Amino acid sequence: MNTIDSKYQALLEDILDNGVEKQDRTGTGTISVFGRQIRHKMSQGFPLLTTKKMAWNVMVTELLWFLRGDTNIKFLLDYDCHIWDGDAYKNYLTKGAKLNEELGGVPDYYSKEEFIKQIKTDEAFAKQWGDLGPIYGKQWRQWQGWMDMNGNEKGSLWYDQILQLVHSLKTNPDSRRLMVSAWNVAELDQMVLPPCHYGFQVYTRELSEDERYNLCAAQKSKMTAISEEDYVKYNIPTRAISLMWNQRSVDTFLGLPFNIASYALLLEIIAKEVNMVPEDLIGNLGDVHLYKNHIEQAKEQIEREPYSLPTIQITERNWYQHEKVKEQLGPKTFRDIILSYRPDCFELIGYESHPKIKAPLSN
Repeated sequence: MNTIDSKYQALLEDILDNGVEKQDRTGTGTISVFGRQIRHKMSQGFPLLTTKKMAWNVMVTELLWFLRGDTNIKFLLDYDCHIWDGDAYKNYLTKGAKLNEELGGVPDYYSKEEFIKQIKTDEAFAKQWGDLGPIYGKQWRQWQGWMDMNGNEKGSLWYDQILQLVHSLKTNPDSRRLMVSAWNVAELDQMVLPPCHYGFQVYTRELSEDERYNLCAAQKSKMTAISEEDYVKYNIPTRAISLMWNQRSVDTFLGLPFNIASYALLLEIIAKEVNMVPEDLIGNLGDVHLYKNHIEQAKEQIEREPYSLPTIQITERNWYQHEKVKEQLGPKTFRDIILSYRPDCFELIGYESHPKIKAPLSN
């Protein structure tokens, strides 16, 4: 069953019918509505839109980049992901001009293609110009705070919000504080782009006996009576988990389909780690807009009939090459699992879609 495509198409129609014209920082111009929500039941399938072909590996790579706490585009380029190239290049031109002016030099810039090549091949250049500032990954994994060390002396303290979230889910799953934020006011001016999707919250509930029974029955190869030992043998979850993200600015044609799939995959990754069943995915959307050079593309997508949704399978790379290494490193942690993930660890099963629709990205 696929309702996410139709909900997305309805959102496109809403913008076309009710949107107001607004200017934006890119100079492209938009039509915009405010305050919308999109919801999906994960039991219907993985919400990768089928009314246009989606760049699965690109989306997966970006999410893994966030989860690793990385903010340098070098990792993205290593996996042929180019969605942050424009922001990095714009930052290079802006800061490079200022640097040249301060040093009294004559501006001599790489073209965008040359810039990308330098990031890939020159480690020092990549370190200087490939970093985008303290954006998503840094805030998710290394939010900077301060602690009182000796009286009035303050020391730096780093908060790993992702690991704290997973720990809380395992120890206090009914908490109402299961949240991760990327909107660090103190560091916004250091980011090439303030977070569009600025935070998310998760929620869990206990599964009913019938729900657990059905999960166990689906695991057994023969329809026989289910015992308590079966629940243990098949590691049947006791809870369902939902995720809701909040987004201030929504590029509805290019960005939102990625956001939906990315947070769905994040929900799947977290659910796997804490052994819960992915349930609801919810997006709270602020300024929901179509760039004026995306209008015809949106109209084309609205006319397409959705296909059935795919499913995904998550595997992990072999962390331990042999038992001696396992003994030295100890039990594998979620931090280890995150670092072991590569895009090919996420297999998309049964994905059928309409052809892609090209549209320019506004930076």
